[in-house]
Amino acid sequence: MSAATKTTTQPVYLISGDDPSLIANEVRSLLGTLVGQRDASLVVEEVGGAGNEDLDVGAVLDAYLTPPFLVDLRIVVVRDIGRLNSDDVKRVTSTLENPPSGAVLVLVAGGGAMPRGFSKAIGEHGTVIDVAARRFAERKSYLAEHLRGAPVRLNAQAQQELSKHLGEDLGRLHGLLETLSSAYGQGVTVDAEMLQPFLGSRGAVPIFDLTDAIDKGDRAEALRVITRMMGPGGSSGHEILASLDYHFTRVARLEGADVRNGDDAAALLGIAAYPAKKVLDLARRMDSGSIKDAVELVANADLDLKGMTGLSEAMIMEILVARLSRVVGATKR
Repeated sequence: MSAATKTTTQPVYLISGDDPSLIANEVRSLLGTLVGQRDASLVVEEVGGAGNEDLDVGAVLDAYLTPPFLVDLRIVVVRDIGRLNSDDVKRVTSTLENPPSGAVLVLVAGGGAMPRGFSKAIGEHGTVIDVAARRFAERKSYLAEHLRGAPVRLNAQAQQELSKHLGEDLGRLHGLLETLSSAYGQGVTVDAEMLQPFLGSRGAVPIFDLTDAIDKGDRAEALRVITRMMGPGGSSGHEILASLDYHFTRVARLEGADVRNGDDAAALLGIAAYPAKKVLDLARRMDSGSIKDAVELVANADLDLKGMTGLSEAMIMEILVARLSRVVGATKR
């Protein structure tokens, strides 16, 4: 059962599986569902750290039992629960006999094998979400369930194309669906022709091919370019992000500046006249709000690349490019 299908908040959730990317995506989806419109920084607390060190179950339970402050919900996330020993399990299950009001405990697999009987015990008090997808039937079920709760709808042919393209790499599904939603809007029905540009082919291209596509608001072309750029032997997400940061920072510098032409822009930015004229044209087309949005999108993607999300590097960059193209394409002075 996926997070997308849960409507009633449980006192505890256990997310398990064999693919770290699927587990990470499910945690992200569950937290998004639980947090809703609340401020995640006030609601969500990660306790226990990760790695090979022992897990302090006392600190976990103290956090879980602490009443929420300024909000109506407290979510305590504990990763790598394979570090729990049999005594820890008893303490956790004992606490769940009388769970605190307004608190949710999210336990995430990893860090070794879970203690025997732990999954069953959690299921008696809350919900177990198993994202195992080793066999074909499991992968088929996972895909179908997550498409039902997706922000966009895929028709039958598009679903077949997507299944064929992803194969066993289901970790890309969540990011791809977000990319489609960013490109076409939530609730849109996507057919195979609309899906195809987002599956793309790979190959190396210069950075200005990407920025030109984004500057035109051409989402499909921008996504084709970023897919090729990040192919085998291509650029990393961090390299591309640095170029996009440089690009939109220059646009922001020209916002409100006293520049009349490409030569003035070149003098202010310290670059050649031709690229400066392109940046100036973009700055004149975008309003202040859209420039601010673009800069923030790049900054947020930088955090995501540093581990703030369970998405792959490629998916983070595809989502960023789709959103930047949409912001630029939707704004005219």
